[in-house]
Amino acid sequence: MKWITREHVKVDRVACPWLVKNFVDKDAEFVFVAPDKVMDEAKRLDAIPYDVKNVELGHHGKECSFEAILKKYKLTDNPALVLLGKIVNGADTDNTLYRQPEGPGLQAVAEGFRHLGYKDDHALNAAEWMLRCALCLLPTNGTAGQA
Repeated sequence: MKWITREHVKVDRVACPWLVKNFVDKDAEFVFVAPDKVMDEAKRLDAIPYDVKNVELGHHGKECSFEAILKKYKLTDNPALVLLGKIVNGADTDNTLYRQPEGPGLQAVAEGFRHLGYKDDHALNAAEWMLRCALCLLPTNGTAGQA
């Protein structure tokens, strides 16, 4: 399945593909486009939009897109993923929902990755996925959570 979101990824738009690839759809393909093109391209490509306004897998209230994916795909019974969701939330929002102490640290590290000169959003995602795996002590090969 194809998944689509805004280009120039930051915290939540890096964490969501990691979550999807490792726990929802190991064959997922990700597309990153200009914000005003997401919905048109989602229709054209038959892709699932995430982390954009007014979509199921977006921010709702103070919860981030990562948390929406956790809920939709019934991953909330995994304590490591729930904790990672709180950390991602703290890094991607004002951190008032959980006041997760690791949130600002993840935000700073993610911002640092953005300045390392990766050629595109796919390369940036690949580099940052190691960090998400380290936070959950999970492998980076797309098989975490697979039987």
